[in-house]
Amino acid sequence: MNNNINVIEILKEVEALLEGHFLLSSGRHSNRYVQCAKLLQYPNKAEKVLSVVYNKVKDLEFDIVLGPAMGGVVVAYELGRQLGKPAIFTERVDGKMTLRRGFEIKPGQKVLITEDVVTTGKSSLETAEVIKALGGEVVGIASIVDRKSSNIEYPIYSAIELEIESFAVDECPLCKQGIEYVKPGSRKIV
Repeated sequence: MNNNINVIEILKEVEALLEGHFLLSSGRHSNRYVQCAKLLQYPNKAEKVLSVVYNKVKDLEFDIVLGPAMGGVVVAYELGRQLGKPAIFTERVDGKMTLRRGFEIKPGQKVLITEDVVTTGKSSLETAEVIKALGGEVVGIASIVDRKSSNIEYPIYSAIELEIESFAVDECPLCKQGIEYVKPGSRKIV
């Protein structure tokens, strides 16, 4: 696939870049949000955007693509399809990331974690712990968007890097202006 794909243009075209006041899964607030589900509803556009990631990971040595639910599931499927690799997912059971549904990671298998957006890396890091507990090895994290707001120990292979400001609740300028927030993500905040 063509390397001259304008990821930001595609994200804008599908209205995946949102402006407003958002409560993030981390508990922080932001004035911008990337809703990758808006991209992933269009398989042909998702294929194009994820081909950028494909080109970055195609020469890595790994056995399985694994996405944490919800954001990483479709990303894992599409990258797995492009790479010709099995694609599985973890999900939360009683608040804990778990591998279910008969999916397996065998000792020594190398795994590429997938995400829609990497911000704090919470889901990816929880998934990495599941992989390591099963004797697998994490080779990196692949994502549509890397928000560059986290210090993650694994290499990140993304279609695009976006610096989006986030604020602690008590420092949020949007809260101070009395603007109500929306929580667009899938993870419950504890």
